Amino acid sequence: MIDITTPSRIHITLLDLNASIGRIDGGIGLALESPRIQMSASKGKKINVNGPMKERIAVAARKVLNHIGETEGIDIRIDEAFPQHIGLGSGTQISLATGMAVSKIYKKMPKDDIAKITGRGGTSGIGVAVFKQGGFILDGGHSIKIKKEFNPTSISKAPPPPIITRKKFPNWKVGLIIPKTQKLFSGSREVRIFKKYCPLPLDEVQKLSHLILMKLLPALVEKDIEAFGESINLIQNVGFKKVELGLQLPWTKKMLDIAQSHSYGAGISSFGPLIYCFPKNEEKLLKNIPKKKADVIFTKACNEGARISKS
Repeated sequence: MIDITTPSRIHITLLDLNASIGRIDGGIGLALESPRIQMSASKGKKINVNGPMKERIAVAARKVLNHIGETEGIDIRIDEAFPQHIGLGSGTQISLATGMAVSKIYKKMPKDDIAKITGRGGTSGIGVAVFKQGGFILDGGHSIKIKKEFNPTSISKAPPPPIITRKKFPNWKVGLIIPKTQKLFSGSREVRIFKKYCPLPLDEVQKLSHLILMKLLPALVEKDIEAFGESINLIQNVGFKKVELGLQLPWTKKMLDIAQSHSYGAGISSFGPLIYCFPKNEEKLLKNIPKKKADVIFTKACNEGARISKS
């Protein structure tokens, strides 16, 4: 039996959807201790999945089994999971966990190869890096020699990008606010958004890069939560994050305002609707987020990748 536990992740922002300098994408994000995915897998005669995300798991398993030329199957049980398409990166984590389970049972393969086979990391490299090593991640995007169009991971054929920086994240409390009324973005809807808004103006990308290089990253290294939080707040109104925020429902935007007023910083993860924050006072934050409108959980960063063991 192979047991795998993966982190979830916050995707803070994509960096360069202008590409005039010769690279495209790039991103920053953070691994989380919870919510998480817990999977158990063993050799089987065919692909059998017990638990949520059956279709996605079956597709990933079949891709890896076909790649290695294996005609047998795999039995997979999901004991713990979190919702898809809300901003926590479930697609990449479940695909990589499935591929890793197949690899451990039949033929060992590097994690990056599994990512390529299962089609992950074609836009942002945060999810793949989180699975591999956890922590705070900055990836360097793709050369336009490799990836020539603006598109999401769901249709990108590019391999995972290089990791420029991986830092251990401080033991700061992280709040997650999940609106109960949600506007979800995935598949063809994501593709249309990339086509409509890209390329972004160069000055937006330059402003964002300056903010990350000269404010957010130094604040992280110096463990300055106030400056780090200010950076997160500023990021919401620049670059592709401004596009993602503009697409949210009015109540989601309102909850972001509430979160920012009771935190060092708060933002939308990926296309949302998940809001993450670094709260100043957990009780005050909970008091001001209506229970009928959203669920709130507290967690912290995960500074290691997926945990894989045999039982």
